[in-house]
Amino acid sequence: MLIRELWSGGQTGVDRAALDVARELGIPHHGWIPAGRLAEDGPIGPEYDGLRETESPEYAVRTEFNVQDTDATLLLSVGPLEGGTLFTREVAEHLARPLLIVDLAQVDSEDAARGVREWLSALPGPVRLNVAGPRASRAPAAYFLAGRFLRLVLP
Repeated sequence: MLIRELWSGGQTGVDRAALDVARELGIPHHGWIPAGRLAEDGPIGPEYDGLRETESPEYAVRTEFNVQDTDATLLLSVGPLEGGTLFTREVAEHLARPLLIVDLAQVDSEDAARGVREWLSALPGPVRLNVAGPRASRAPAAYFLAGRFLRLVLP
């Protein structure tokens, strides 16, 4: 198995899709989330029991911790990077952490999924994979697109 754990910051959109797919496939899910379990749709539910709160309610803090505490970051965008998604890329680059960016609006899903599996295979593993991307309010299709894509990538 290429993935030991799947990490996410718990936000709506890509983050939540990653957690839901991990739970569906029986992959342990973890990650840092803001104090108070903050997300744009309210507190992150108790069903995501592998998540830990930071001491700060700031989203940037959990983003930094998730990149720092994992082996690699898969950034799933829906169009150009902006906001927290762009910040995630900047953190990964600053920390010199493995990073792969896939624009779900621009790729053939099966070819891109094969590329992600090849990238994961090249990493010393199995890996703790951080999955991040836009929240639902910035990209309404992000949850659906990320979920469909991750089901192609993950075992």
